Amino acid sequence: MKIKTLLLGAIASTAMAPMAMAERGSDGNVSIIYWQAPSILNPFLSGGTKDVESASLVIEPLARYNQDGEMVPFLASEIPTVANGGVSEDLTSITWKIAPGITWSDGTPFTSADVVFTANYCMDPEGGCAQVTKFEGVTNVEAVDDLTVKVTFDAPTPFPYGPFVGGESPIIQAAQFADCMGAKAPECTEQNFNPIGTGPFVVTEFKPNDVITFKANDNYRDPAKPAFATVTFKGGGDATAAGRAVMETGEFDYAWNLQLAPEVIAQMQEGGKGTPVAGFGPLVERIMLNQTNPSPDLPEGERSTATHPHPFLQDPAVYKAMSLAIDRPLLVEIGYGQAGKVTCNWVPAPAAVNSDTFSCDTQDIEGAKKLLDDAGIVDSDGDGVREKDGVPLKVVYQTSTNAVRQDFQALIKEWWSQIGIETELRNINASVFFGGDPGSPDTFQKFYADVEMYANTFNGTDPQSYLGNGLCDKAPKPESQWQGENISRFCNADYDKLHAQLAETAGADERAQIARQLNDIMVENGGMIPLVHRGRLSAHANTLGGVVLNVWDSELWNIADWYRKTGS
Repeated sequence: MKIKTLLLGAIASTAMAPMAMAERGSDGNVSIIYWQAPSILNPFLSGGTKDVESASLVIEPLARYNQDGEMVPFLASEIPTVANGGVSEDLTSITWKIAPGITWSDGTPFTSADVVFTANYCMDPEGGCAQVTKFEGVTNVEAVDDLTVKVTFDAPTPFPYGPFVGGESPIIQAAQFADCMGAKAPECTEQNFNPIGTGPFVVTEFKPNDVITFKANDNYRDPAKPAFATVTFKGGGDATAAGRAVMETGEFDYAWNLQLAPEVIAQMQEGGKGTPVAGFGPLVERIMLNQTNPSPDLPEGERSTATHPHPFLQDPAVYKAMSLAIDRPLLVEIGYGQAGKVTCNWVPAPAAVNSDTFSCDTQDIEGAKKLLDDAGIVDSDGDGVREKDGVPLKVVYQTSTNAVRQDFQALIKEWWSQIGIETELRNINASVFFGGDPGSPDTFQKFYADVEMYANTFNGTDPQSYLGNGLCDKAPKPESQWQGENISRFCNADYDKLHAQLAETAGADERAQIARQLNDIMVENGGMIPLVHRGRLSAHANTLGGVVLNVWDSELWNIADWYRKTGS
């Protein structure tokens, strides 16, 4: 049946944040601290939020999402729709108009050729693009003229806003990255550390896993912005130190992702220097279950559910028992307070896609034991550890180094021990864990462990691209430079088929229904154990104006509008 409607619920025109209160560069320096330190400034080579957000000061998409989840133009002059002729009637193409007069920070014109190059860069079959699901179904990206780009899809695509929208899908300069295609992409250190951009700031020095310094972009399209002349972007340390540096000592102006107990946040706020800000988007703390044998001794590329399946984590009795044993309300209480909610879902927001299929707000140790007993997974030798087909239920449980996460690990290890699962805990420096270095064995993509815990989210309010991370072909592997967001190596034919249906379905209600079904397939089949629906909690100095917390895009989405308050 021909599709005649287009999902437009996430699209609206909206006023931007208040304009900076001073001339470009007149407000001196602004200091930002991300305790997970950026390791690269190319979000196509890292799935880490800290890399995507630090890069957003420099490189930008055609459009992004505002604080209300509404799509707004950035480098484009408008959001294409069927009504304005930007989306074809048959929904197989979208045409973007670039705003005139935009230049790169080196003074050269920003044109459609850069947009086309970016698509080819990410879709190169010999490369490894962390954001490749944004380009699912794209068959061609062409420059109609210098300021017009047409994206063509292989089928009617009611939500054609995957490519070039949001902080995860910015535009890189064709001239700078021309020699960085395919397998050469991670070798281009200068380009990946010092991208030329259209954003409000320019990199002056990048020290991976440490500090980045920026200066105002002299060629930024708004001559009155940014108000700050320089940015100091400090990485590393821990969430406690970051929170204190803003709210107690006033050493920094903005601290991201304060993953701290609520009483700690309250105590810091008493310091009087800063204010915490929070909001709920789709961010979920979860435990990923490795569907494959995680041994690093296996030949690279042979980790798959078909050739080397995990010896017990694909058994429903095992992963459902592991989930039943967890006291999620207690985790919320000790870890996040009002900034957390119990969730059984991979995608808990927006509300329309939050499934009500599962219930997981009550711990059930005895029920977990019975599941395993009924499946014949018992402790046959009396050592306290159950076995499945002779293999002891012993797991390596890894996560990034963080006080809340280590508290979670300790509790979950104890709960799992009560049901006969032995757990070895491992924590890895966050900058390494989320760094995406294809040569490191310790990244969350490599996943040389049985289970691992972290949080993840997506830009915007439509989860199609995010749910695409569960597709069979999105598993990290050597030929993709270990990029890819199907971290569990989950592979389910019904899931892939349903996701293809989502890509062709119009109407918000129908799309939400399919999104809920995809969520349920992932959870029901052991791709992950969702734990906590987390609010984003950050803090800014009381003297910092213009900050608008955004849970649907980069938190630094409107840094061009930040300014220093006077008389504070």
